[in-house]
Amino acid sequence: MARILITSAIPYINGIKHLGNLIGSQLPADLYARYQRGRGNEVMFLCATDEHGTPAELAAAKAGKPVAEYCADMYAVQADIAKRFGLSFDHFGRSSSDQNRKLTQHFAGKLDEAGLIREVSEKQVYSNADGRFLPDRYIEGTCPNCGYDRARGDQCENCTKQLDPTDLIEPRSAISGSTDLEVRETKHLYLRQSAMKDQLDAWIDSKTDWPILTTSIAKKWLHDGDGLQDRGITRDLDWGVPVKKGDQDWPGMEGKVFYVWFDAPIEYIACAKEWADANGESDADWERWWRTDKGAEDVRYVQFMGKDNVPFHTLSFPATILGSGEPWKMVDHLKSFNYLNYDGGQFSTSQGRGVFMDQALDILPADYWRWWLLSHAPESSDSEFTWENFQQSVNKDLADVLGNFVSRITKFCRSKFGEAAPEGGAYGEREQTLIAELTRRVRAYEGHMEAMEVRKSAQELRAIWVAGNEYLQAAAPWSTIKEDPTQAAAQVRLGLNLIRLYAVLSAPFIPDASAKMLSAMNTLDTSWPEDIDAALRALPAGHEFSVPDVLFAKITDEQREDWQNRFAGTRE
Repeated sequence: MARILITSAIPYINGIKHLGNLIGSQLPADLYARYQRGRGNEVMFLCATDEHGTPAELAAAKAGKPVAEYCADMYAVQADIAKRFGLSFDHFGRSSSDQNRKLTQHFAGKLDEAGLIREVSEKQVYSNADGRFLPDRYIEGTCPNCGYDRARGDQCENCTKQLDPTDLIEPRSAISGSTDLEVRETKHLYLRQSAMKDQLDAWIDSKTDWPILTTSIAKKWLHDGDGLQDRGITRDLDWGVPVKKGDQDWPGMEGKVFYVWFDAPIEYIACAKEWADANGESDADWERWWRTDKGAEDVRYVQFMGKDNVPFHTLSFPATILGSGEPWKMVDHLKSFNYLNYDGGQFSTSQGRGVFMDQALDILPADYWRWWLLSHAPESSDSEFTWENFQQSVNKDLADVLGNFVSRITKFCRSKFGEAAPEGGAYGEREQTLIAELTRRVRAYEGHMEAMEVRKSAQELRAIWVAGNEYLQAAAPWSTIKEDPTQAAAQVRLGLNLIRLYAVLSAPFIPDASAKMLSAMNTLDTSWPEDIDAALRALPAGHEFSVPDVLFAKITDEQREDWQNRFAGTRE
């Protein structure tokens, strides 16, 4: 049994996430976690809310709430939506936890001991109207690269170029909108990433199985221009992890907090400690996942994220872990995704553009969205959500192929043999041909899932469903029963066993429909089909079942047009 640690990029607390956020990290991570559990492996799947920094403060101010209260409320909302989407986290934590505060301060102390932190006097933008220094994301203006007029001081959301606030044209405060800004001097701590450049370069070179998207982004940051730069890890904010060296005060850093991009990835580790504390487990129980000196040497650690998060997970977070000199588990595989666009433009949380997770669930159950998003995952390039494509995919894949198969075979059996797998007959040449095809396809499906090739996995799963439909169409038990009732019984028995097989194979993609299929087949047998012939005999003659309700309703043109119009604008 393998041990697999899985983390997905932790979502910001500043509002409900859109479907682009979901497919960029959490959903494919859940797919992989469910698959690995289905294969009998030990999985620890962790995620959390990212609660510090500018977005949290701005969102809280807009909501008219104290920031701690706002974060607690939004955590409850995000946790609920994640649960309703079937995201099977072992723990969904919070970066504002005591566990993360202590661990972040611990890492900072270790990095300082290693000589990897330097104090820098720097000039920063101060807003006279707001009476405070403005961190990068509190400053908006026009991007000098693409002309986008709502670029932030750290990055342009439109062209993704990394920026400094002083790069912006016509900068203004994101709090008050004031242009009464001036540059003042303040002190901050910097992580000396440049001192670790060669070590990080060698580590990335050792990752020969990483996606090109991942390594190309990391290498660009390492080598383009002046190469890897030191990075500020503190900010002049009230909300965040107070700057300390372990449990000691840090002279000159009073009133400052660690930059959110320093403490957020550390939450992956702290989240495991939160899990242990919440479940009455010991420190040894979480450390066996994260400390290579305490049992984690045989753990395979896989991260999932959108491409905009890659630099921090390939460089900054590894610099923190390596620089500490402690035996923490490093990531083995980093699966990154491109962007999912929305109907000719971009999804945007800040602008409320697109379909958001709560809205999606108000329209249709989670499995409809899970299937479309995973089968159209933006792996090799950006992909686009359109309502026409969504309707077509749901109707053809889920309703016509899978749903129709389940409905036809259960209803036919009930009408001709009753609600139990019929006796008689044996699997013949046609059945053996199907078993051979399914064996080949299931092995291919496993290969794609192991390699985290999400779209290829979905295509293979659909082909497995299609194979059953084609068998049923060719065998035609409704005709066979007239000449050879016992052979028709064998065909129907095979069909019922296919439903159980499909439930097991499909569970990572569409867990709710999978559970309904298993319930209808009156079985708790979720064993993985190592031997397809044996798997198609799991439900013996006489095994009782029930005819399930329609698994997937088709999306009508009227529904599609209604949703298209409803989500054409921006979210209020």
